Amino acid sequence: MPRLLITGVTGLIGRSVLRSILAEKLDSEVTALVRPGTETKRYAEFQNAVEIVNLDLADIPALKDYIWKNRFDCILHIGALRGGRKFSRDEYLKANLHSTEQFAEYCLENRAKLIFCSSVGVFGAIPEELPANNETERNPDNYYHFTKIESEKVINRAVMKGLDAAILRPSITYGTGDKGFPYQLVRLVSMNRFPLIDKRVWIHLCHIDTITAAFTWLLKNEFSPGLSLNVADRDPVQLNELVNFISRQVHGANYRGLFRFDRRFFRMGEWLAKKMKNELWVSRFQLISRSWFYQVDPTYELMRLPETFTIPGIQIVIAEFLEK
Repeated sequence: MPRLLITGVTGLIGRSVLRSILAEKLDSEVTALVRPGTETKRYAEFQNAVEIVNLDLADIPALKDYIWKNRFDCILHIGALRGGRKFSRDEYLKANLHSTEQFAEYCLENRAKLIFCSSVGVFGAIPEELPANNETERNPDNYYHFTKIESEKVINRAVMKGLDAAILRPSITYGTGDKGFPYQLVRLVSMNRFPLIDKRVWIHLCHIDTITAAFTWLLKNEFSPGLSLNVADRDPVQLNELVNFISRQVHGANYRGLFRFDRRFFRMGEWLAKKMKNELWVSRFQLISRSWFYQVDPTYELMRLPETFTIPGIQIVIAEFLEK
């Protein structure tokens, strides 16, 4: 029976992908790596279904020792230290880049498949061209994005040597159980405190079901080595329309928040955040004041994914917020 190693199962995407694998009863033995010290409740649902191994992706000697003492036919590498967290650059480098190097080396040597979760962040928080595509210039505008760019380079070099690998780049993903950008957007709109810019801005989110379906497709189908795809909802959405939709679901009327600003406010906020070297706040100002969307036609055409749209898809987040 094929053996599958998966990382990141306590995160939004990894958890959903593992649920899908188990629900579809794919013919494989599954091992999941979980960081030591993680609360058991975060992976309790999987304990009786897969083998759980406590291992930190940043512990490169232990990671190398473990994978080379075991046999895996496919490694599904979703785990990473996400941007905006309080980790040192050394920790980001080890957990995100050096772990990927180990997996790529192992898969190349053992003729195993490697499926890697990158990020549209390789194009920067705000891509230099729209829609961003495989030819768009990479932009390491923060250290998290840098590690994803370098990880893709590692994989692509190994593909040139014969590695059977694919890369998926999800956009900011929304779904139950995550408290990131989409959840905070809903929260601030519900409080009438979301700072809305006075210009048309297009954003491109990704429903959790879409990225889950994309990873599952790669596990079930053959693909060309080196395949790299952006994954997001079928179309971008106007931020103003999304805010109004959220407000109607929460308050029964379009958004009437007090905070509406022209673009100078956001540019000033972005400038101050850069002066303070606060990467998280730089991206926050950018994401709600500039357009960002991606070429996803190749993804939908190849995988025949069910089309998802942010309106009404964001209801999954609204429902969780209202239930809290």
